[in-house]
Amino acid sequence: MPGTYTDVLIGRQDEIRRLDGLLRAAREGRGGALVLRGEPGIGKSALLRNLDGAATGFLVMRASGAEFEMELPFAALHQLLAPVTGRLMALPAPHRKALEIAFGLDTGTPDPFLVGVASLGLLVETVRERPLLCVVDDAQWLDQASAKALAFLARRVSAESIALVFAAREPGPPHELDGLPGHSLRGLGESDARALLTAAIRAPLDERVRDRILAEARGNPLALVELPRTAGLAGMAGGFAQPDSVPGVIEQSFRSRLELLPPSARLLVTIAAADPIGDPGLLWRAAEFLGIDATAAAESVPLVEFGTRIRFSHPLARSAAYRAAGPEERRRAHEALAAVTDPVTDPDRRAWHRAQASAGPDEQVAAELEASATRARERGGVAAAAAFLERSAALTISPRRRAERVLAAVRAKLSVGDFDAAADLLTTVTTDDPGQAARADLLRGRLSFVRRRGDEGPTAYLLRAAARLATTDPAWSRECYLDAIEMGLLLGGLDHVVEAAGKAPPSLRRPESGAAAVLTGLISLVSDGHPAAGKILGPVVGDVDDEVWARRPSLGFMLAIELWNFDAMRSIAARAVTAGRVAGSFHALPIGLSMKATATVHTGDFGAAMELISEQEAIADATGAAPLVYPRLHLAALRGRREDAVALFASVDHRMSLSAQWATAVLSNGLADYPAALRAAKQAVEYGAVSTAGLALPELVEAATRCGETEVAAEALAALRERTQAGRQPWGLGVEACARALVTEDESAYQEAIDLLDDGALVVYRARAHLLYGEWLRRRGRRRDARSALRLAHESLSDLGVEAFAERAAGELRATGEKARSRTSKASDQLTMQEVHIAGLVADGATSKEVAAKLFLSPRTVDAHLRNIFRKLGLTSRRQLRELPDIR
Repeated sequence: MPGTYTDVLIGRQDEIRRLDGLLRAAREGRGGALVLRGEPGIGKSALLRNLDGAATGFLVMRASGAEFEMELPFAALHQLLAPVTGRLMALPAPHRKALEIAFGLDTGTPDPFLVGVASLGLLVETVRERPLLCVVDDAQWLDQASAKALAFLARRVSAESIALVFAAREPGPPHELDGLPGHSLRGLGESDARALLTAAIRAPLDERVRDRILAEARGNPLALVELPRTAGLAGMAGGFAQPDSVPGVIEQSFRSRLELLPPSARLLVTIAAADPIGDPGLLWRAAEFLGIDATAAAESVPLVEFGTRIRFSHPLARSAAYRAAGPEERRRAHEALAAVTDPVTDPDRRAWHRAQASAGPDEQVAAELEASATRARERGGVAAAAAFLERSAALTISPRRRAERVLAAVRAKLSVGDFDAAADLLTTVTTDDPGQAARADLLRGRLSFVRRRGDEGPTAYLLRAAARLATTDPAWSRECYLDAIEMGLLLGGLDHVVEAAGKAPPSLRRPESGAAAVLTGLISLVSDGHPAAGKILGPVVGDVDDEVWARRPSLGFMLAIELWNFDAMRSIAARAVTAGRVAGSFHALPIGLSMKATATVHTGDFGAAMELISEQEAIADATGAAPLVYPRLHLAALRGRREDAVALFASVDHRMSLSAQWATAVLSNGLADYPAALRAAKQAVEYGAVSTAGLALPELVEAATRCGETEVAAEALAALRERTQAGRQPWGLGVEACARALVTEDESAYQEAIDLLDDGALVVYRARAHLLYGEWLRRRGRRRDARSALRLAHESLSDLGVEAFAERAAGELRATGEKARSRTSKASDQLTMQEVHIAGLVADGATSKEVAAKLFLSPRTVDAHLRNIFRKLGLTSRRQLRELPDIR
């Protein structure tokens, strides 16, 4: 067993034991991650250095964030993986290409999460030989692309011999690593602080001086060492002004030593501080450019190690050196670095140095930064693009061009979630151009939507943009009005938005089609009702290949439900999934998967729906986004497992409350708890939300008739009929016929419903129609006919796994004197949603490596899931899994 290092650092035994445990677990194939947090000088870097000594038998890979490299995408990830990039050929071609693009070895646009998967694959290939320790210091300065990839890695090494340890400053802004296990380092206790001070200062100390040092350092180890150097022991005895913070003490100590240097040496240190690469060749060329005798100057410089890499003794030493220099000295350093940086191999770093060297507006430098932004965006560095564009705008002379670059920077900052910076930038936009002003309003609308705060709601900004464009660009104006209505559907206040949209410029095309028809139809829906709107919306919703649904699949999906057009609902969802996969968009794909899962739930194919939900949630987990919960609501409602469903419904936030009310109504009807169904359905219907209210109407009819609320049932039937007649689709007409049968007790309406729902995709609704018909027959004393209908309902609902309604059918069958057959449990009943997905993929022949890539897991994690699946199902091999009839 390798030795530990518990005796090396004073007062850090708990942290050392925790790090030892992380290494021990990694050796045993139980990888993990830890983020050490604390103020500068608290001992994070010292713990990392000592961790290296304990990692006997590990391959240790290191990276460090750099304040001046935060704008360069994947810089830190490339630094970390550099020792193992020789194994790139072992990766699947798409993964290899993603890393090659990210590291500048190929051209193209890398998907950041494919980069994460590829990085995991590279580490898995490496760990076959020996365990890995990945150490990342100054993680608060990681570029965003690297931070996302490393956070992704850290969440997926639990079944690998890989340990990741990060060190980051605290406090700090929100960071990609915030969700990982962490430990905050606090100041040393008095006895440990005294012991460290005694070890650091060998000379005898007056007790007053010792007490003064201990009081000012506040347990910070580096401050305990540096404080006497700042004020001197005599100064400590005599007293001095208390600095603003402990990091201020440390930085002042570093600065006081630098102030003693001759001018040429100070300028050399400034150049070194301004260049985060640490390339000595670059430093010597820049020094020569400024006429500095670098060899002589380097001999007298403290805090900096001039070797094969230029290294500062501490990150605060670099920042102290940079801040100690005056503005003109910093500009000279950047000018020299720009002059000696290769414009072909490193144009972005050269442009950045030129920008820092500029004392005022410079269009040439601004154009170079704009080009750098384009390159950064192509490599997946949206945060870098935003930084380049912001600086480019600051250096731009032309007001129109400056506004253009600011707007581009705002878009980039919104894309990376830097909402406060985006809002600040938007306040600087002044323009007389209607198009630019409209785009600024559209960005304000997006910002208002994501922040959910501000004086004006998102729709108000969209409407203002639409009004600005009404005369100069009518087509774009109508698009903005449609965006406002779509947002109104999501956020409420639709009536006001539609009233404003009534002023939209008329479409020049007659008859209207695509987005123009959708806008007109939505205005008509609110103003004139479903019959009039159906004539406009019906054809465009039915044309699932219309380009309007490529841009607005969610709107098309909601309108398909509103018009009870199941084919359109399913097709728009399928198209969205295909488009998301082709584009490799981890924003669009989860939306498509969620819509397709919802449609699939309503066909009764719960296994396929679970696989789609699992994939959507895997992407959400990988990207750090919140998973879309509405497919789970639909699944839980129809599956009818009370405990699971109730827990899920209670967990959703207020934005999903209407969907949860619809789901509660379905579940309660299945459980024959009609009063609860009535309450929930009423709430879902009363709000009037597109799609949700329509789906809730048949549930309201069923619950109201069972509760004797005949007027409520009749009103709900009338509202349902308005919608289904507008769409004239078998799904809607069949559901309406069934609801009509409940209200009128007309037997022919039950038969009409069963005939209209005679479609494999509508089997759940057909089975429910049989159940309602059988119940009606039994209550009429026609037991033989009732048995036939109820038997069909029970068998169908049981086979599908619609458990609550199946049990309700079984109870009705028993009331007729017939015993219902017991439901044969499916293999998937015993598995979690993710296990169902993995089992299905493996049963289709996928290897662990292929499953891992699809679900953003490590192959060993997949194997661990497979062991659980085999245990639950009593299997011993993949072949047996493939032979299970109900697993795929």
